[in-house]
Amino acid sequence: MNAARQAFAELFGALILTAVVIGSGILAARLADGHEAVALLANTVATAAILYVLISVLGPISGAHFNPAVTLVSALRRETPIAVALIYLPLQVAGCVSGALLAHAMFDLPLLQTATTVREGPAQMLSEGVATFALVFAILGGMRFNPNAVPAIVALTIAAGYWWTASTSFANPAITIARAMSDTFAGIRPIDAPGFIAAQFAGALVAWAVAAFLFAKEKS
Repeated sequence: MNAARQAFAELFGALILTAVVIGSGILAARLADGHEAVALLANTVATAAILYVLISVLGPISGAHFNPAVTLVSALRRETPIAVALIYLPLQVAGCVSGALLAHAMFDLPLLQTATTVREGPAQMLSEGVATFALVFAILGGMRFNPNAVPAIVALTIAAGYWWTASTSFANPAITIARAMSDTFAGIRPIDAPGFIAAQFAGALVAWAVAAFLFAKEKS
């Protein structure tokens, strides 16, 4: 696979994903008239839908990680070469930040913002660890048993995560950075972001370990 195409797919996919997450949050908050549950539902549906589309069309090119935690586990499993992973990581962050700027521009908001939404405390950190565990575990299980279903598996895992975790399932260090730069429905205070990111990587590593045990191929 052409390395330039792989790199661009990760950058472009992260950009579109973040633009949808933040943009749908902005519109949902405007239309929900103060009903946060309605806004969250709209944000959930849009995010799950674009994940299915992006993974389906970009997965064959780059693997459609869009997520440093996913790339880390893929590298640990020796499915993504270290050199490629080191290229993916900054592009994922750059793509997510660019997606936040695009969302702001589309809704005529200041491009540069600092989020003020409070997402702090042990419960929030635990939620992010659990959410990322669920995402990575679902990806690895799908790849092991039903690769063609991975786009749907990821979309459904994130959709569920919006509603069963206290943090609404960011599950992605790169998008967490971008959401810290957006004072909108999807935002997170910059001071809270490092805790989320640490929990996300921890959850991904636990998922890697559990999947290595559960999904190991039986020796003949």
